[in-house]
Amino acid sequence: MLNLIWVGFFLVAFTAACWQYLIAGQADIFAALMKAGFDNAKTAFEIALGLTGVMCLWLGIMKIGERAGFLDILARILGPLFARLFPDVPRGHPALGSITMNMAANMMGLDNAATPMGLKAMKELQELNPDKDTASNAQILFLVLNASSVTLLPVTIFTYRAQLGAADPTDVFIPILMATYCSTLAGFAFIATVQRIRLDAVLVGWIAGLTLLVGGLATWFMSLPPEAMAPRSSLVSNFLLLAVIATFLLGALVKKVNAYEAFIEGAKDGFGIAVTIIPYLVAMLVAIGLLRASGALDVFMDAVRAGVAALGADTRWVDGVPTMLMKPLSGSGARAMMIETMQLHGADSFAGRLASIVQGSTETTFYVLAVYFGSVGIKRVRHAVAGGLVADAAGFAAAVGAGYLFFGSISG
Repeated sequence: MLNLIWVGFFLVAFTAACWQYLIAGQADIFAALMKAGFDNAKTAFEIALGLTGVMCLWLGIMKIGERAGFLDILARILGPLFARLFPDVPRGHPALGSITMNMAANMMGLDNAATPMGLKAMKELQELNPDKDTASNAQILFLVLNASSVTLLPVTIFTYRAQLGAADPTDVFIPILMATYCSTLAGFAFIATVQRIRLDAVLVGWIAGLTLLVGGLATWFMSLPPEAMAPRSSLVSNFLLLAVIATFLLGALVKKVNAYEAFIEGAKDGFGIAVTIIPYLVAMLVAIGLLRASGALDVFMDAVRAGVAALGADTRWVDGVPTMLMKPLSGSGARAMMIETMQLHGADSFAGRLASIVQGSTETTFYVLAVYFGSVGIKRVRHAVAGGLVADAAGFAAAVGAGYLFFGSISG
């Protein structure tokens, strides 16, 4: 899928450039495309290198939290919930432990730990699956919960925003939390309806509690004057993130964990990740740069914007559409679209913040589906794709709503 998208960007850009040359008489269009390609390749390299320091910082902090046992604590808290979400999995089965650890790692933003545990969980669920070619109910729910993105600490988004000059890179934290919760809740509601999952007191309590928490945040912010929402979001976001760091450090002291050594180990992973993403950023940013320089992307965006305007709606959210379209298909493509939007409009513009919220609202549905189901040889995915796309749609709608709620007074 990603190969077709990437090749398609180049071919569409070349076709649009030929149209510009032959019909519009733009003699320098091919030179403009090549310049855009070279410029974006350089930009991608500079962004990746600039990410190194912030990535090392956050992954170092996350490693302290992991060593201090907070991943295990979160897993124990979530255990009773997942035992009820997966009624087809026997109590005490190893799959429940792997699922819980995977979700806990996802919530803490520990992708390196989450993916191996997720693949292990899918393999253990496959052992319980009577039809090895067809996804079981438990496998589908597990995949949709992963694809709906339950990350509570979107470290990567903060890192990109910092690199691209955001005055306060974490001011999108609360909006992302709201959007990702709506995404996860919608995905679960769809699967629970299809699979007729029984809602007992524990499940209802969890759903009600989380809804009250997120809804309470939204209600509180809605009661504020528009000009106070962004500053208050920044205050709350930074307080919560610093509180998490302080809690991790205190936990390390209590557990007698060498926080400094843990930080260094995590920071080394951050350096490796920053270097590893260079080829991916170059590939996608060059392709998107060519698409933009050819005029094809602007034509598409203008058409969408005109359609939205014809309905009498505000059109500023349209700048988040490219990230929305790419997110279910390609993580690197969506990341590149987010970066391109922040470069074009500014990291602190409405468009730049909205693209960041969209990026954090869901996971890459088709990538998750391919990796997790492919790892155990599942061929018939039943309602997994529909569940993932329902979660995506809810997450994107919530991202737009949160964007307007918090940053609607900002232009651009």
